[in-house]
Amino acid sequence: MSTSPSTLEAALGNVPVEFRTRIVEIYRSLKSAYSDHQFDACGLRAGKLSEVLLRYLQHELTATHVPFGTKITNLTDECLRIERLPAAAGHESFRVLIPRALNFAYTLRNKRDIGHVGGEIDANEIDAATVIRLMDWCISEVIRVTLAVPLEDAQAVLDAIAERQVPLVWAAPGGRKRVLDPSLTQADQALVLLYGDTETAIPVEDLADWVGVKRLDTFRSRVVLPLHDKRLIEFDSESRTVILSPTGVEVAEAVLRRVRPSV
Repeated sequence: MSTSPSTLEAALGNVPVEFRTRIVEIYRSLKSAYSDHQFDACGLRAGKLSEVLLRYLQHELTATHVPFGTKITNLTDECLRIERLPAAAGHESFRVLIPRALNFAYTLRNKRDIGHVGGEIDANEIDAATVIRLMDWCISEVIRVTLAVPLEDAQAVLDAIAERQVPLVWAAPGGRKRVLDPSLTQADQALVLLYGDTETAIPVEDLADWVGVKRLDTFRSRVVLPLHDKRLIEFDSESRTVILSPTGVEVAEAVLRRVRPSV
C-alpha cells in the first residue's frame, strides 16, 4: 500500500500550510532517498524534517516559532524548552514524545553523520533505517493528534506510513543489481540502475547483465547509443563504460516518481 501526496496532505489538513507543505515535500524526499539506498542523504533530509517539525510544535504550543530562514542554533535546547512547558500548553505527544524523537534523530544525524566512513561495520543503512522509522512515527503522531480526516482514513494513512518500503533496485548476491519492476523498458531500467551511483562509470557488460539482455551488441545499439545520443548517459567506447549525465539524473528521477508513487 502506498500513500499519495494528496492523501498525506489531506491527513495533515489541520497543520498550517506553511508547515504542511514543507513536511510533505521533505518527507517524500526522505523516503525516496532511503528506497534508492542514498543513506547519507537520509541523514540530511531527516535533519531538515526535524527542524520543520520542531517549528510546527513551537507554533502549536507557544503560538510562535523560529522563522523559516533563521537557523535553529541548538535543536536539543529547543526540544527541552518545549518539554518544560506546562501540561496545559498542549498534547503530551507534542510536548514530550515527539520532541524526544526529534532530538534523537537529529543527534544521530549529527554525531554519526549517517554517511560516515570507517570502522569495521558499515552502519549507514541501519542508521538511515532508524531515522526513517522515527520520522514515520513523528508524522503518524501528528496525523493522530490533529486528525483532520475520518478515523478510518487516518488509520489507512498510518498503516501506509508504517509499511516497510521495498526499494525499486535490488542489490542481488554476487554484485548483480536488478530493477524489481519488469514492466520498465530496458532504457528506463538502465537509467534507474545508473542513478544508484552517479559518480561511477559502469561497464556496459555489467549494465546489460543487470537489465537482463544477453546480446551485448543489441543492448549497445538499441539502448546505450540512443541514450548517449540524447545526452542522458555518456558512453566511452574505449573503456566500454557508461555514466549518467545530469540530464539523465532528471529523467531517472521522473521514472522513479512514475513507477513508485511517493508518500
